[in-house]
Amino acid sequence: MERISIDEARHVARLARLDLADGELDKLTGELSDLLEHVEAIRRLDTAEVPPTAHPLPLSNVFRPDEVRPSLERAEVLAAAPATEADRFLVPRILGEAP
Repeated sequence: MERISIDEARHVARLARLDLADGELDKLTGELSDLLEHVEAIRRLDTAEVPPTAHPLPLSNVFRPDEVRPSLERAEVLAAAPATEADRFLVPRILGEAP
């Protein structure tokens, strides 16, 4: 594969809104060329018999079954809140206007 030119690298840097010094541009040119060579090597692989996958490893459900367990009483929890209203936490409105 043909290496990318410094003008092409300069164009890519401009599209990415990068202001690069000449030394940085030389480095970018080499890195972009290496990246494109790697992409080309992957493109040449025969993947006709490889089934599409959404994840490289098999996934399994990690949820446990629901079970009723003792918890705090509503009154106890609300007693620790800075403000309550109608047996609920009262929080400052953040969207819209007050009713």
